[in-house]
Amino acid sequence: MASPYSRPTDPAKRRSAELTDGAASAPRRAMLKAIGFTDDDLARPLIGIATEWIETMPCNFNHRDLAQRVKKGVRAAGGTPMEFNTISISDAVTMGTSGMRASLVSREVIADSIELVARGHLFDGLVCLVGCDKTLPAAVMALCRLDVPGLVMYGGSIAAGKWRGRDVTIQDVFEAVGEHATGELSDDDLHDLENVACPGAGACGGQFTANTMATALDFLGISPSDLSGIPATHPAKKEAAERAGELVMKLVRDDVRPSEIVTLKAIENAIACVAATGGSTNAVMHLIAIAREAGVEMSIDRFHEISERTPIVASLKPGGDYVATDLHAAGGIALVARELAKRNLIHRDAITVDGRTLGEVGDEVHETPGQKVVVGIDSPIKDHGGISILRGNLAPDGCVAKLAGHERRFHRGPARVFDSEEDCFEAVTRQSIAPGDVVVIRYEGPAGGPGMREMLSVTAALVGEGLGDSVALITDGRFSGATHGFMCGHISPEAARGGPLAIVRDGDEIEIDVDARELRLAVAQDEIEKRLADWTPPSPRYARGVFAKYAASVSSASEGAVTEPGFFAD
Repeated sequence: MASPYSRPTDPAKRRSAELTDGAASAPRRAMLKAIGFTDDDLARPLIGIATEWIETMPCNFNHRDLAQRVKKGVRAAGGTPMEFNTISISDAVTMGTSGMRASLVSREVIADSIELVARGHLFDGLVCLVGCDKTLPAAVMALCRLDVPGLVMYGGSIAAGKWRGRDVTIQDVFEAVGEHATGELSDDDLHDLENVACPGAGACGGQFTANTMATALDFLGISPSDLSGIPATHPAKKEAAERAGELVMKLVRDDVRPSEIVTLKAIENAIACVAATGGSTNAVMHLIAIAREAGVEMSIDRFHEISERTPIVASLKPGGDYVATDLHAAGGIALVARELAKRNLIHRDAITVDGRTLGEVGDEVHETPGQKVVVGIDSPIKDHGGISILRGNLAPDGCVAKLAGHERRFHRGPARVFDSEEDCFEAVTRQSIAPGDVVVIRYEGPAGGPGMREMLSVTAALVGEGLGDSVALITDGRFSGATHGFMCGHISPEAARGGPLAIVRDGDEIEIDVDARELRLAVAQDEIEKRLADWTPPSPRYARGVFAKYAASVSSASEGAVTEPGFFAD
């Protein structure tokens, strides 16, 4: 009788054979058999199934169910799935609170935890189920570090809520807070809206950060386009999860690695997708972080170049009229690929995890007759994308301006300076911001926040009070993908590290000039230098724990706000 330890190793077990094969692995197999794995299970390739299930948000709430279907697909294709969890922080739930500082920090923790489990347990492949904003880039960052065959599967968008005969999203609730402050909405009105805006599982419905990154990852090629875009509660989502499990096994058998997919061409395709859909400014920082993990050189200025040449062809909230479920019903994000390919605005030959090129994905799309979500490239919604990169004496290392949803390209006004989001929000709700003001929120950058909070509570309240078209806001923090209005974020260097934003005073004139690509403080250079010489950094908000560690090691937003060695700020 043959020894049970002489079984030939499956050639697809390129990593896990060290863990499971031979007599020396008996103790390890014994531990795994304790939870139900058999000899046959352990003889197959081991596939990690990462989820971010958590009971604090709808965005990832379907991950447990989807994971079971992914595992079914893996087993059917000859692999053995092993499910594990990471953490997740909800941007929408924490917005406007001190808890929002945890959001961007979580991206690094999620990436690190996926990497650690995969390295520790020697997985042969990975499927990363993602939902809320930071989970998407984090999963790709981990895959790029590991360079193990794998893919990212988006849990899907939430359905739109219905209120007074129209579709609503979480954006409407944030803006309603401003309307409530002015007396335009009653307590009952606001409560009724809050009760219906988010009807079930799935990530926020507009082209906010989660859906921006989900569509970008389709264009990046690391996410299967026909599967990820299916909404969270759509009946086809579970079958799509099974197909993702089958697909990862093909990647493992063929040894197709992220380094073959996440290339310069792929990242430029993802940038084009963000531009063409009026997507979130957060994509700039996340795609730079992904590029760094993939070893691809990428400057923030490339975003400006691609956005300027790429028309907006998808009418998606907050700048447009529709939500992600409408895009799926119209035919999906592949419609955008089809239109951009007509003018050679994407690299058609970039490969994707399902084996097709991005050009083929666009060619094979099935458009729903009469759909109005995606327009033809010859009659675009706007002739340029929704993101611009500015520099100037207030942002020597760059900042990100959001252009989708408005037509302004220049603003000059007096500064109203706040050293925290809370102080600014209080001023907005007191209605003490005047038309023409430039609202300045500083010490909210990656290190200064720490964690670079999003300013949706402030921007939505400004819109709700009717100031969205008459004021501008600049910050070293971030904006939610739901933000619309004339905004500049990600200002680098940030105030806490001695950037010029730190020395702006109330009443200083500030110019935002998109055509000149400048964010300018209208103060003489010698006065700026004198103020900087007199400036002293504030004490850190946190002296110990995860926030202190992050603040001490995080790079600037212009470098992706990563915590990799070699990217640390001085």
